[in-house]
Amino acid sequence: MSKRRIDPSKAKDIAKERMGILLNLSFREASEGNTERSRRYVHIARRIGMKTKISMPKEILYCKKCGIALVPGKTSRVRLKGHKVTTRCLECDCARRTPYIKEQRT
Repeated sequence: MSKRRIDPSKAKDIAKERMGILLNLSFREASEGNTERSRRYVHIARRIGMKTKISMPKEILYCKKCGIALVPGKTSRVRLKGHKVTTRCLECDCARRTPYIKEQRT
């Protein structure tokens, strides 16, 4: 018996969908205070992405050091400094900086 193979493009679509679901679940768990479950969901989503060579979705932020979903006010602190948005994880004190120059110009 041979194994049935899935088309690579279909596998990537399925992986993107599952990663989105897992990241939404991790955001919900982090906002409720279940940090360990949130970390687990992010870890599973990252492993799916590595296996299928897909980058993580940009909609939900997560800490690259400890792996928790960053919920403003619960698990992260957001500050504006210069031309950057600084999101600091409250669990491991890791900072994530993203520019917002385009928003300032309009």
